Amino acid sequence: MEPYTTNSSASFIPPQPAKKESFFGEIIKFTIIALIIVLPVRLFIAQPFIVSGASMDPTFATGEYLIVDQLSYHIGDPARGQVIIFKYPKDETKYFIKRVIGLPGETVSFEGTNVIITNKANPDGFTLNEPYVSLNNEKDDTGLAPVTLKAGEYFVMGDNRKESFDSRAWGPVPRSLVIGTPFVRLFPANKISILPGDYHEAK
Repeated sequence: MEPYTTNSSASFIPPQPAKKESFFGEIIKFTIIALIIVLPVRLFIAQPFIVSGASMDPTFATGEYLIVDQLSYHIGDPARGQVIIFKYPKDETKYFIKRVIGLPGETVSFEGTNVIITNKANPDGFTLNEPYVSLNNEKDDTGLAPVTLKAGEYFVMGDNRKESFDSRAWGPVPRSLVIGTPFVRLFPANKISILPGDYHEAK
């Protein structure tokens, strides 16, 4: 019987570890992917907004954290009663939050604390129903000149009429400056809500 022998020419080669990409390479990849996902969302779908000031009391208060729906206004236009976020026409680096009162082609006028809207459907005008304005926040605007809106212009006002710096002072908002409408209120926790402040006039 032949004795058992081993092949002396055989050798053991340990497996080579897979090459790892550099740490910086991973960071670059992650950043690119994040930008691809986040930027379109921020630019076209939604973005955060923190309320500052008392102009929308009692509907919104300083410090409330909102997620703004930008997508809806890519496919439609603001409606009367909706709260919108927009770039301030006199300084587009600033963002305001107000409520849509007058629509393109309408005339907005004032009688005491009432807002009067005149349009094709209501040539004699009608008094706007505004349940979002509390009695403590009303303001007598008698004496303000009527404002007739051109195509693509919106008249906006804050719910706190006594404290709001709005279209009564600086005029209409062009459609091109409208960013979106509040979709979710995330903070404070006791006021979390969907479509906060949304109101639609009766048809």
